[in-house]
Amino acid sequence: MTEKSPEAFRTISEVAEELDVPQHVLRFWETRFAQIKPMKRGGGRRYYRPEDVNLLKGIRHLLYGEGYTIKGVQRILKEQGVRHVASIWEIGEAESAEATPPQAPVDALPEPEPVERPRPAPRPPVQPPVAQPPVAQTASAEPRAPAPPQAPPAAAPQPRAGDPASAPAAPAPRAGLAPEEIRQLKAALFELIECKRLLESAT
Repeated sequence: MTEKSPEAFRTISEVAEELDVPQHVLRFWETRFAQIKPMKRGGGRRYYRPEDVNLLKGIRHLLYGEGYTIKGVQRILKEQGVRHVASIWEIGEAESAEATPPQAPVDALPEPEPVERPRPAPRPPVQPPVAQPPVAQTASAEPRAPAPPQAPPAAAPQPRAGDPASAPAAPAPRAGLAPEEIRQLKAALFELIECKRLLESAT
């Protein structure tokens, strides 16, 4: 690609690359600065003359290099004119080049002094946990099994009527009874048994 002459027209992409700004920024500047008037051909393509490029460079220098606002640049254009702004970028570049001091080579710079950092305090040793002896279970602590329920006592069989076993048992003879007393007791017991039998038969 052959380099264009300084008097040749430039497209918006070429101007954006030369000024190192996006193309939409150049379109935005056109809406804020009426002095920017590129030639427009078919399809809305823009072509910038050399004086247009110098004006854009001056505006960029005031905005980005000097820190002016858009209103501040508009005031400068109104008071000092387009030629002043179009040439100010050359003066700004020359001043910035003179103000920049030459950088010393790397090997001529002193080495940075090592910074001594405080050592962290030693941590105390971790004590292992002491094993606790198992708790002995006493006999009273063990749960007791519930006692089995006791069966109710069996009822004694009731004697039936007429059963000889139902008769009251004769009292055991006392020690030392006379034979006559034993005979009288047996006779009384027999009479009682006969009376009971008569009563049962009558009912």
